[in-house]
Amino acid sequence: MLFLALLILHISAGATALGTALVAMASRKQGGALHARAGSWFVWTMSLMALSGAVLTAWEPDPLTLGVALWTLSLVHTARLAARQRDGRLDGQALVAVLPALAGLAVLMHGAARALTAPDGSYLGTAAAGYLGFGSLTALSVIFDVSLLWRAPLKPRARISRHLWRMTTACFLAVTSLFLGQQDDVFPFMQGSPLLLIPSLLTLGFLLYWSLRVRLARNWLGHRPASSAKDPK
Repeated sequence: MLFLALLILHISAGATALGTALVAMASRKQGGALHARAGSWFVWTMSLMALSGAVLTAWEPDPLTLGVALWTLSLVHTARLAARQRDGRLDGQALVAVLPALAGLAVLMHGAARALTAPDGSYLGTAAAGYLGFGSLTALSVIFDVSLLWRAPLKPRARISRHLWRMTTACFLAVTSLFLGQQDDVFPFMQGSPLLLIPSLLTLGFLLYWSLRVRLARNWLGHRPASSAKDPK
């Protein structure tokens, strides 16, 4: 009974998260009230999805799912704090938000070690490459977090980029898990269809577009560069 309740919560939270992600992507970004509300809904529904997914592995052991769920939880909360902490500094809240990623990294590296020593090169149905791939990405995000302790406060562009790539990566993980990881259960009539790649590719395209716009455009997110402002007379 508890398993079924958690499964329903997991699916409902995931569906709501993807819906709010679409709203956040389509709405006005900096200073937009709709974007902020949709982003908050995305963070908390993704948190519910990740936590319920992690707990579900107690019934069906899956270290890869557990590790990625913990990493996702860390991604959305470090992204939320990057948007809220306008001074660009990493404080105690951000350090706490990194802890799930560290736990996820430990789970993924344990799975990789077990898979590498197994005769068939896998552990609980996942090949070593799967653990190592996601483990490497998780490790990179943790390194970026820890490096902020020794760096100067993030400048506005870097802070928004941090918020952007972490939110979008979490969304990409959820979209890919749904459309590519659940083909047998959710989309059996489309199993193996290249159409299931489209949501993941669109998410990556959104990340690429906004990353380039924030990093390279002079008039990014509607801001005028200070050098172009007219001097008062």
